[in-house]
This record gives sequence, structure tokens and C-alpha cells, in this order.
Amino acid sequence: MPEKLESYYANVIDSVGDGVIVLDNAGAVTLVNPAAEELAGVSRRQAMGVLFSEIFKGEGPLNEMVAKTVETGMSVSDHENIVVKRGGKLIPVGASTSPLLSAGGERIGTILLLRDLTNVRELESAVRQADRLSALGGLAAGLAHEIKNPLGGIKGAAQLLELEFPDNEDLREYIRVMLKEVQRVNVIVEELLALASPGRLKLSKVNLHRVLSDIVLLQKNASEGKEVYLQQYFDPSIPPILGDEALLTQLFLNLIKNALEAVEAGGVVKVTSRVLSDYAMTQKGERRARMVAIDIADNGPGIEAEVLENMFTPFFTTKSQGTGLGLAICQKIVSEHRGMIKVDSDAKRGTVFTVMLPLVQ
Repeated sequence: MPEKLESYYANVIDSVGDGVIVLDNAGAVTLVNPAAEELAGVSRRQAMGVLFSEIFKGEGPLNEMVAKTVETGMSVSDHENIVVKRGGKLIPVGASTSPLLSAGGERIGTILLLRDLTNVRELESAVRQADRLSALGGLAAGLAHEIKNPLGGIKGAAQLLELEFPDNEDLREYIRVMLKEVQRVNVIVEELLALASPGRLKLSKVNLHRVLSDIVLLQKNASEGKEVYLQQYFDPSIPPILGDEALLTQLFLNLIKNALEAVEAGGVVKVTSRVLSDYAMTQKGERRARMVAIDIADNGPGIEAEVLENMFTPFFTTKSQGTGLGLAICQKIVSEHRGMIKVDSDAKRGTVFTVMLPLVQ
């Protein structure tokens, strides 16, 4: 093969977004492209000439696939059960193996293709969560309306009782407690209705950076008694997007307040905007739209795995005064804007909430 052509093919393999690993007939590695290095957490220098089974010792199902193709020449694929360890994290991957044939049809090795399915799994999880919220919505709406009517009656009766006992301070104190608790239930009912009601977005051009800057400024003033550092890192190339400014303000205010509550004195909350290269939204009849990501990161103690699994479930809360509806409403707002929200947390690094929205103008 001419040197120029060989260099051309090498560049093609190196530029492929999926991981490519090539083995000889003995199962030793002869080629690893940069995507495979990053995905598997191995360097080309360390892998060359080493048996695949040695490099991926703990990856049983992946080794079985490769061994089957090395031994029999059969093509095998699995996009459900394969995971690889990278930096202590399990990464779901789609894998396929096929024989490498010479020009004369002789089997001279095995090709393994690896595709990172993390984004796919996150999208699937977001869709399942949205379906659950949708199912809960109808029940929540009916329940909220049923509670709201008698609640109004209780509030009215309590207010009349207060007028009946102008001089009895003890009784008036009990009535004030009743009114306060009625108001608390009313707040929960209003949030339930917000979660259940169909979205009617008031669309306009929203400057996300202005919205976020205003929230950061207000929260800086609100947390003056607590020494917390709020930092913002914005990509100036991001233009205004089409959205509901009031709802997006509610969304980011909730997330930034949560982050501030999670950190101790001296803690840091970072608000970052960036354009995503690996996500895009395509609506029927519309052009493909890139996504913008807003990260709200804190260096607090992190969130336990059990709590992470239920974060967006209505009425699940770890706060003594929380209703457990705040994050469910956040997810609803993001879903109505055709975006998605995800959370990543670690006891050493803290927590990052990422909101992804289509860059539609």
C-alpha cells in the first residue's frame, strides 16, 4: 500500500467517533484509535502487542464476544449488556466484533467497534421519568382540585373564628397556627396543579445569561450571612433562545438555591454555559438544532445513590420543610422546552445539575 494511502486510512480510523480496536489472529492488539483509548481508558503504547484478554481482564461479556470472533470468525454484537470501567465508573457501551479479512479473503484478525451509550441511556431515563410524571399528572390534578375546595372552607371558617375571639389571645394563637398550616397545604396544592397542568409556554427570545446573572446577583445578596462563593462562566457565543422566560427563571432559581443550600460556609457554586457537540434535537418538520447546556455545580457533600435515583419523584424530599415537588416541576419545565435535565454527584467533587435546551432561535 502506498505510504500516502496508508496515512490517509490511518487518519480515517483515528477520526472515527466510535472506538476501533484491531486484534491479530492470536487476540493481541495491533491497532487502537483515540476514541477507543478514551473510552476504555488505555493508551495505544500500553496496548500494542498485548492480548486483549489481559487489557480487559474484568470485562467478561466483552472478552467472550471477542474470543468467539477470534476463534470462529463469526460477527457478534451486543448493545445491552456490555460495560467498561473507566476511572472507577461503569460506562455502558454498544460493542460489535467482526473478522478482518485480507484482499484474498483470508482471516487476518478481528475488529472490535465500541460506542459509548451513556448519552443514549440518559435520554432513555429522561423519557421514562417524563412518562411517569405524565401518568401522575392526571391523578395530581384531580387530587389538587378535590383538596382545594374544602381547604377554602377551612380557611374561611378559621378567619371567622378569629373575629369571634378578639380578647382571647390563647385561642387566637391556635387559629393563627390553623391558618398557617392551611396556607402550607395550599402551597403544596398549587405546586401539584403546576405539575399537573398542561404547559402553555409564552415563547420569546430569552437571553439565558441575563436570566442567570440576575439570579446569581439576587442570591449573592440573599446569602450574605453565609460565606458562599458564586461564580459564573458563560460562553459569549450563545445567542438568545426561544423559551418561556418566567418558567426558565423559576427553573434556574430553584437549582441555584438548592446548590447554595448544599454547600457549607466557604463553599463554591459555579454556573456555566456551553454548547454541546454530542447532543442535538430534531423535531419533525424542523432543522436539526444544537443543544446548549447550563451546569450548576456545587462542591458540597454530594448526594447518596439512593437519593439520586428518586430526586425527580414527586413528594420525595430530604428537606424538613420541603414539599418534594420542586425538582419534579423543574423537570416538567425542561421537558416542555424539549430539553433534558441530568444530575451527577460524587462525595469528593460535589454535585452538578445539567440542563440541556435546544438552541432554537
